[in-house]
Amino acid sequence: MSSLLINLFLAGFAYVIVIYFVAMMTKNALKKDKPNGDDGDGGIENQKPPHIDLPPGVVWPGQGPIQKPVREPLEV
Repeated sequence: MSSLLINLFLAGFAYVIVIYFVAMMTKNALKKDKPNGDDGDGGIENQKPPHIDLPPGVVWPGQGPIQKPVREPLEV
């Protein structure tokens, strides 16, 4: 065998070993992060949307300007 083939074989074997160890360490880390399916941050979940303070003159699409009803002119 030439030295090139030996080097390619050893590099491929080392690559397989490294990928195996990375996969094993990643699998263990994923198991540690979610023991019961809970993210573990604790606290109370707030399901309300955030209140965004808009600048003057800017309104949300559903909150358009309120118009007073137009009155008929009085004839005297």
